[in-house]
Amino acid sequence: MTKTRSAKAPTARERLLSAADELFYAEGVQTVGIDRIIEHAGVAKASLYNTFGGKEQLIRAYLDSRQADMTGRLLRAVNRADNPRERLLAVFESQGEQFTEPDFHGCAFVAASAEAKHGSAIEEASDAYRAWIRALFTDLARDAGAADPEALARQLHLLYDGGGLSARMDRDPSAGATTRVAASVLIDAALTKRS
Repeated sequence: MTKTRSAKAPTARERLLSAADELFYAEGVQTVGIDRIIEHAGVAKASLYNTFGGKEQLIRAYLDSRQADMTGRLLRAVNRADNPRERLLAVFESQGEQFTEPDFHGCAFVAASAEAKHGSAIEEASDAYRAWIRALFTDLARDAGAADPEALARQLHLLYDGGGLSARMDRDPSAGATTRVAASVLIDAALTKRS
């Protein structure tokens, strides 16, 4: 009789992405070399090149994975909210929860794009994430009945970015609560204008 494993061992791709996520997020995408990723993942160098092609493609996959995690997290928070106004605020509540995590190092996309060359896959991934956040704010502002959803989305996006930078640079997890209060003021002002 053969025993079956209840859980499959992670693939080389999964191990490389896990190592990249841990090291790139904590230390930066340019600071961490391929050899450290390979050693941390416990795979052969050929596995990295066969799976991703090179470091930039691994960074892109890391950022794509971060975006999938972030979008899932934000959408779950939005979907739990009771009304359109609260859905907008849920984005900031979810962001504020991240600020309290012990391994919070700021926005992975801000950090990676600061080190990226213009036109690189890293810049493209960062741009895609920002476009998704802006679209989310625009859709939620429209659902809430804002007279100018694009303007409110831009304001909220700037606030979202600033909250993340403040939490990281000041090492202040309470920035999430402050950001939510400021978002509430912007939202209420925008919804009052429609009347």
